[in-house]
Amino acid sequence: MRLGIIGSGSWATALAKIVTDNRLPLNWWVRNEQIVQHLSQRKHNPHYLSSATFDTSRIRLSTDISTIVKDSDVLVVAVPSSFVEETLAPLSPDAFKGKAVVSAVKGMLPVQNILLNEWFAQKFSLPLGDYFTIMGPCHAEEVANEKLSYLTFSGLDESRAASIADNFRNYYINTVVNEDVIGVQYAAVLKNIYALGAGIAHGLEYGDNFQSVLIANCADEMAGFLRKVGIKHVEVGVHDGENPITHKKAANYAASVYMGDLLVTCYSLFSRNRTFGNMIGKGYSVMSAQLEMNMVAEGYNASRCLHVVNREVKADMPIAETVYRILWQHLPPAKGFELIEETLI
Repeated sequence: MRLGIIGSGSWATALAKIVTDNRLPLNWWVRNEQIVQHLSQRKHNPHYLSSATFDTSRIRLSTDISTIVKDSDVLVVAVPSSFVEETLAPLSPDAFKGKAVVSAVKGMLPVQNILLNEWFAQKFSLPLGDYFTIMGPCHAEEVANEKLSYLTFSGLDESRAASIADNFRNYYINTVVNEDVIGVQYAAVLKNIYALGAGIAHGLEYGDNFQSVLIANCADEMAGFLRKVGIKHVEVGVHDGENPITHKKAANYAASVYMGDLLVTCYSLFSRNRTFGNMIGKGYSVMSAQLEMNMVAEGYNASRCLHVVNREVKADMPIAETVYRILWQHLPPAKGFELIEETLI
């Protein structure tokens, strides 16, 4: 199995560290020659997770995405959702034929308002059976520091998902496998929106008591949306037998990729969405917050995508809708949270 990673941000760098720490060869596409030279000479990414060093003898670095895709059997896509189309534009329509695509993208395509698997089906005719996801809860910074973390690999074929996951398991990474390739993507999109909300609340100087109520309601709102789009097994405390691959309890909504990822993204100081929201709550404009961070907060575009998607789904989502209105319709944050307060149970 020849592994390739597309992306050179913090999450792509963390995934590359895991693979090379496991002494596996890696094809790695990065966006410019300066990063190639720096990684080759100084063994670390000059812009992200600079404390993480690499055995570059195991890495083939290139700015030519066509070469990286051609020479890999499994491609991990780890670029922000808003840059996916631009990054993959040079590739031919059959570039991914016979390959497995693993999405590490925790967002939706912002123009079409679709999940990445839908875009790959349109652009590259990729069957859903060849599409997998790698989701958290897992902050890149903790991976760089080798703090024990869990990654969930999802795919319709759990045996193939488990085979891919084996390449990432080591003493600081545990892996989980499930078949909910659609649900985990929506959960990742939603948790970023809710983390923005948690950040706004913090910026408005709400306390921990309020945050706990807010996040509990976010969890309920997320579960309601997932049910509306047809995702099963979102009941906490109910398990549908055992996973045939891992022989552990079958995953439900309390599993790490749903509830766990929501919690860590809302609470962690490493969360860029929480940080972005905190700035908004303190009075920054969206543009000034983006310039200050110099990193992509996926929840910003995701809030508008979910607003559009939910016109069809029609889930009851007052928290996500209010975050959208604060970010995109200039609703004052304090006023928005007065409205949210009225909906909490």
